This record gives sequence, C-alpha cells and structure tokens, in this order.
Amino acid sequence: MNNPRFLWILILILSALLATGIYKFVTGSVAPSKDGRTAVVLNTAERNLVLSEMRAFLVSLQAVSQAITEEDRETVIREATRAGMAAEADTPAALLAKIPLAMKQLGFGTRGKFDDIASAARDGADMKQLRRQLDALMNNCIACHASFRLPEPAN
Repeated sequence: MNNPRFLWILILILSALLATGIYKFVTGSVAPSKDGRTAVVLNTAERNLVLSEMRAFLVSLQAVSQAITEEDRETVIREATRAGMAAEADTPAALLAKIPLAMKQLGFGTRGKFDDIASAARDGADMKQLRRQLDALMNNCIACHASFRLPEPAN
C-alpha cells in the first residue's frame, strides 16, 4: 500500500460512491409530473405501504381531533403516540432511499408533531393548545399532497 496513485484512485472511487449515495438520498426516485407535483416512483408494494401509512395518518388525525373535541386526554395521548416516530421503525430502508428528502422531512416532521401533541397532552396542555398543534400538523399533510404524488407503477 505504498503506492500513492492507487490510494488516490481508491479515494476518488469511494468519494464518487459516497456522492452518488448522498445524491440518491436527497433526490430519491422521482420523475416530473404533468400536474406540477413531483412523482415519486415506487413499486406496487412500496406504494401500497406509503398509501397505508397516509391512511393511518388520516385515521389518527380524526381520532385525535375527536378526542380533543371530547376533551379526552388519554385518547389524545394514545392516538398521537401511535402515529409518532415509533411507527417509523418498520419502514424499509430501500423505500426511504426512494423518497425525496423534502418528502422525508414532511413525513418525519408529521410523526414528530404527533409525538409533540402526545407529549403536550401528557404535560397537561389545554385542549385549545392541542387543537393548534393538530392544525399545524395538518399543514404538513397539505404540503406533502400539494408537492408529491404516487403514480401507479407501469406494468
């Protein structure tokens, strides 16, 4: 290993691989879309998983909203925790690699906001504050749906 040229070539190859990995992490697997949003290109199983997670978000949003209306703090905590970051543990790394960074930030941000609601409810925040937090969380949903789409995979 006393060959400096070999070491420089190895450094260049490793740097190129690292740069490619970072680029893919940031850009994900995307394509332009006719409606102005970014199309996130996933296979059928990945698309179904993301769509099921979005439906679970919607179910959690409704449950937390209703619990706030009914001033049911325990249900707020339980339902918000269910949709928090712990739910992200089983997401396959290959899927995360295909999702663009901005969409990952919105998704993780949404899960974090659910955790924040659960924490605030545990700490005794009033229902009006919890409602404001839920309203802010819903802005993440709106931003994601306004920016991204999940087209059906080509057969």
